[in-house]
Amino acid sequence: MMSVQGLAPLHRNSRDLPWVPFTPYSTTVKLKLLQVNPVTGQVITMFHVPGGEVLGVHDHHGAVIVYTVQGAWRYLEHQWTARAGDLVYETAGSRHTFLAEPGEDMVAFIVIEGALEFLDPQGHSMGTENWKTFLDRYYRFCEENHLRPVDLSRFE
Repeated sequence: MMSVQGLAPLHRNSRDLPWVPFTPYSTTVKLKLLQVNPVTGQVITMFHVPGGEVLGVHDHHGAVIVYTVQGAWRYLEHQWTARAGDLVYETAGSRHTFLAEPGEDMVAFIVIEGALEFLDPQGHSMGTENWKTFLDRYYRFCEENHLRPVDLSRFE
């Protein structure tokens, strides 16, 4: 009888990973990329946004889960505000304009399924973000800053 063994759990020390500017959309919003899955398109990242910063309109091509670690944020199109300890589940096909509430910087843990598409004020696409663009940005930042990159797409 054949036995199938699963992969061992992955442990990643996030303290060793850099905060990378979310260019070209912002130089002050930073991402700490934790893991990408090229097979499913999933991206797991930390998100750091200065208080009062707006990140613009974006469309979700897949579901997104956001756990707020610090600070507060909201979408201009909705009446709620997410604060530290809150979870937000965003469905595929939704469109939002992100705002970190003024005051304390906002930090969140985010799981992104599929792509995000950023739009200009006229509703035209400025760019699409997916696992590959997140990973390319991370590798480029590491190269420019003489950092040794970690393979964030491995599962072992």
